[in-house]
Amino acid sequence: MKTLLLAGVAALALTGCDRIRNVGEAGSFMDEGGFGDPTMNNILVMTGQRSYVEELSTRFAQEVPTTINFAFNSAALDSQSRAVLRQQAQWILQFPEVRFSVYGHTDLVGSDAYNHSLGRRRAQAAVNYLVSQGIARSRLEALVSLGETQPLVATQDRELRNRRTVTEVSGFVQNDPLVLDGRYADIVYRAYAGARTGGGG
Repeated sequence: MKTLLLAGVAALALTGCDRIRNVGEAGSFMDEGGFGDPTMNNILVMTGQRSYVEELSTRFAQEVPTTINFAFNSAALDSQSRAVLRQQAQWILQFPEVRFSVYGHTDLVGSDAYNHSLGRRRAQAAVNYLVSQGIARSRLEALVSLGETQPLVATQDRELRNRRTVTEVSGFVQNDPLVLDGRYADIVYRAYAGARTGGGG
């Protein structure tokens, strides 16, 4: 009986070793497909940056329009889109320590590949206009086209609200003096003149 028990324990131990070997490199299960993302997110949370980015994102969305729309199969900016981007630029210029991403979207008409390219062109058009308003290109995130994957309105037909770009706060300029000192609250709670005067142009 004792021999049988010892054999069972040994078999269980060997099975456990196989499972450990099959796990892969230490920490790999935490990666979730984006190498370094969990580590970066942890750093942002532990240093307080993540919550400040979220607060600043909320403030940006409350004080200026974040979305512009496009005609069907077009990446051209109309007068209304340019007016919205000027409002965004005025806000962004008053927060030089902050970086932004512009996401391009399409409706569901057309192929995935074509819509991915069209979404990117729309985001590029918005970025180019922001740069023309005095925003440093280095403060604008590498463009990410979400193509047709995140419609506001679920329809296979043409839909203006799905043909859009969205500008979002993405983080802080890492070599800025306030950021180096960890003074994120000084950035987030800075007054924005346009919010007080109803500005924008």
